[in-house]
Amino acid sequence: MATIEDEPGQPPALTSLSLAASAEGIKPKEQIITPFDVSGGTDEQGKLLAIDYDKIVGKFGATRIDKALLEKFERVTGHKPHRFLRRGIVFSHRELDLILDRYEKGLPFFLYTGRGPSSDSMHVGHAVPFEFTKWLQDVFDAPLVIMLTDDEKFLHSPKLKVEDVKRFTRQNAKDIIAVGFDLKKTFIFADFDYVKGAVYENAIQIARRTTVSQIKGTFGFDDSNNIGELFFPAIQSATSFATSFPHIFGSNKKKAASVPCLIPCAIDQDPYFRQCRDNAKQLGYIKPALLHAIFLPALQGPGSKMSASIPDSGIFLSDTPKDIQKKVNKFAFSGGQDTVEKHRELGGRTKDDVPFQYLTFFLEDDGMLEKVRVAYEKGDLLTGELKKICIQELQSYVKGFQERRAKVTDDVVDEFMRERKLAFRGTFDLAKGDEEKRERVKALKVELERLEAEIS
Repeated sequence: MATIEDEPGQPPALTSLSLAASAEGIKPKEQIITPFDVSGGTDEQGKLLAIDYDKIVGKFGATRIDKALLEKFERVTGHKPHRFLRRGIVFSHRELDLILDRYEKGLPFFLYTGRGPSSDSMHVGHAVPFEFTKWLQDVFDAPLVIMLTDDEKFLHSPKLKVEDVKRFTRQNAKDIIAVGFDLKKTFIFADFDYVKGAVYENAIQIARRTTVSQIKGTFGFDDSNNIGELFFPAIQSATSFATSFPHIFGSNKKKAASVPCLIPCAIDQDPYFRQCRDNAKQLGYIKPALLHAIFLPALQGPGSKMSASIPDSGIFLSDTPKDIQKKVNKFAFSGGQDTVEKHRELGGRTKDDVPFQYLTFFLEDDGMLEKVRVAYEKGDLLTGELKKICIQELQSYVKGFQERRAKVTDDVVDEFMRERKLAFRGTFDLAKGDEEKRERVKALKVELERLEAEIS
């Protein structure tokens, strides 16, 4: 369980675990991957280890995304896979192949992702799943629901007040909208406002089928966790079902229950949906499919992810160009050698180098990325030169975001968060389909009344 000093949901690697290197007689620690703790573990010297994603896939029972699946994605959608898919940043899945089969047949599904609002500004690591989700929305022309778990952050963060997380929610909603989501296809909601009615009914049904022992085993909770923390997984799971959104999918529960969702998320969120998938069949729903992303490492190096509570751990979407330059130059872990001469001789280690890792996330051009990799590993490109390339790419990314963010008003946020029908292609528009049936029934009644009048 996270300590008060560590922000819940963020790795202790940059706080309590960072002290491990100076401790005597330290024992190695296994990596921890849960929604509340993320760490690659430590070795005998207390050194933080890189996260072993192959080990996570095996432990979680997920499936690696392979070349065959990427080829199917391109064939079915007609779109070249996103750079996150091409580069293994989105690296594993649960039943993406079934979602592609549905898309190919014209059968409906929806997208679902979310954010726990723990600060006024998101960092670039938070932007990764949203950028990918936006791309999926464009490719599939699918409806999207975005859950802002203000309740979860309040439950897990003793220092936060309700008004704090509500303020964070509004600010984070503006950040999310600035990624570029389509208003006509996107519904954003905050749990404090929306969890009632249909979604609460689903949450209660899931809660009744989930034991305390299961929650403790999945999330690492113990008797010191509050009862809200034990119940919250049922709320997050309930959003996986279309019946939780009658204003989007219509009031016909049987029809809505046949619509599954695809959840793009970081791999640490998978435990929520393992529980959800276990309960889906009992409730008469289709299991949600998932796409898992790796973490954008903290500036200090592999083995952790950026933390919203530690400003120097990452690049924030509110940072100035000077902030970005300073953070990368001062804090970004380098995979270069100790001296220029040694670097020219041996080359740099791109797998350990944080600036290079950031380029794999944010540099679109595959050819350019490969040139940088080869030059750095051969020693032709120095650490300072690589950092300069990284700084320029991050500055451009953040500048573009900030320009879009400046256009997001409170009225725009209100409209994204208003309960309403969403527009999406063809047979996906279930609410419209229900309305068309009602109109046909009315027409038939009118015709029946006319015929009865003629007979009489």
